[in-house]
Amino acid sequence: MAEHTQEMELNEILRVRREKLKELQDSGKDPFKIVKYDKTHSSKEIIENFEEMEGTMVSVAGRLMSKRGMGKASFCDLQDRDGRIQLYIRINEVGEETYAQVKKFDIGDIVGVKGEVFKTHKGEISVKVHEIVLLSKSLQPLPEKWHGLKDTDLRYRQRYVDLIVNPEVKDTFIKRSKIIKYIREYLDDRGFIEVDTPILNTIPGGAAARPFVTHHNTLDIDMYLRIATELHLKRLIVGGLEKVYEMGRIFRNEGMSIKHNPEFTTIELYQAYTDYKGMMDLTEDLISSVAQRVLGTMKITYQGQEIDLTPPWNRMTMIEAIKKYTGIDFENIRTVEEAKEAAKSVNVDAKDKNTRGEIINLVFEECVEEHLVQPTFIMDYPVEVSPLAKRKADAPELTERFELFITQREIANAFSELNDPIDQRERFIKQMEARAAGDEEANMMDEDFIHALEYGMPPTGGLGIGIDRLVMLLTDSYSIRDVLLFPTMKPKD
Repeated sequence: MAEHTQEMELNEILRVRREKLKELQDSGKDPFKIVKYDKTHSSKEIIENFEEMEGTMVSVAGRLMSKRGMGKASFCDLQDRDGRIQLYIRINEVGEETYAQVKKFDIGDIVGVKGEVFKTHKGEISVKVHEIVLLSKSLQPLPEKWHGLKDTDLRYRQRYVDLIVNPEVKDTFIKRSKIIKYIREYLDDRGFIEVDTPILNTIPGGAAARPFVTHHNTLDIDMYLRIATELHLKRLIVGGLEKVYEMGRIFRNEGMSIKHNPEFTTIELYQAYTDYKGMMDLTEDLISSVAQRVLGTMKITYQGQEIDLTPPWNRMTMIEAIKKYTGIDFENIRTVEEAKEAAKSVNVDAKDKNTRGEIINLVFEECVEEHLVQPTFIMDYPVEVSPLAKRKADAPELTERFELFITQREIANAFSELNDPIDQRERFIKQMEARAAGDEEANMMDEDFIHALEYGMPPTGGLGIGIDRLVMLLTDSYSIRDVLLFPTMKPKD
């Protein structure tokens, strides 16, 4: 019954608003025929510079978010990108005809205002309106009687409404833009070159992930949306660019969760003549610098947890981390059978086909990641789960690879890049065997990439950072959908 009543109320609101629009159009005042409006200031500029601007004539524009008192004077709140400012409208100032029109304005309407900056008796910085014009009619009412949109599913589907009624959401996406801008500045200042590589690939390479498949009609071939930018960027290192990066969308046809969206943003960068330890130093400095620049501090709070991004960060090998949190010392466990028994002792079930290295990685994922709250580099991953990383000279079953964990989540992944084309071919072959056995995430053979390596790639450090997860961390956002303007959603119908 309540839902039926709400629907009737909504239908009445929609009818009345359309009638108001028709009345405007019939009187030759169609707001949708206005093509521009000259703004001089934002709400934030007026409020922050009131001492110098008091008594100044300004032109502002934005959305009406409230109306109070409709005698001979009224107050409205106008919202623009940067915040809100109060409007003071008097019938003696704007005239009876304009004031009558203002009385018919609805919450959500977009207006342009010219007026004088002043402060009310209550001390609120405002604009005393001299002229006001309707620039766009809102035919839909704002949700929940304009007290905010709380339904997360609806918020993600109708981000435009979310941005209107939830100011903190707008702030998150402004911070996201600043984070991305500063990352680019940081790398550009250090001699990196930003490049673009193909999104459509004939081979999905550079990561263990299931790709999206599409079809190119003219060539009559299946193609894949990229799952990583790695292999193209390393071709550029072979070509002599030495320091390159790309920030852009990646697509993986996998599950969705608070940490995963089918399309997401990463940055990958590659630097010749350094290794994974050089990438560790860069990662630590980059992320702590971003926090300082955008938030003004390296000590943040994420979902109630205090996180200190001040360098230096913890560094442990994967085997050391497993020993610390489970007591299992894989340094002294050399056979597959012993590894399976050790895993079983901490309730990790290894499959028959798993190698020792794969079991080590399984135990780490299931028993250790949950403990990595403060920034921690986990180093030296098994070669079986690192098909593109260089082996450690003193322990060839391991690779020079690290992942960065903060708040129990992987934020970054980096290698001393494998530049031996013979070893790379052998690892691709093993990946192909895994794929043939049913692993849809295993790498495919990329003959052209191997051909590129055969021309010689210098020792190189490579790094990938999940931009969305970094933004989640720095904006205290619970879900990846909170930092994507338009997250992937299942259609309602």
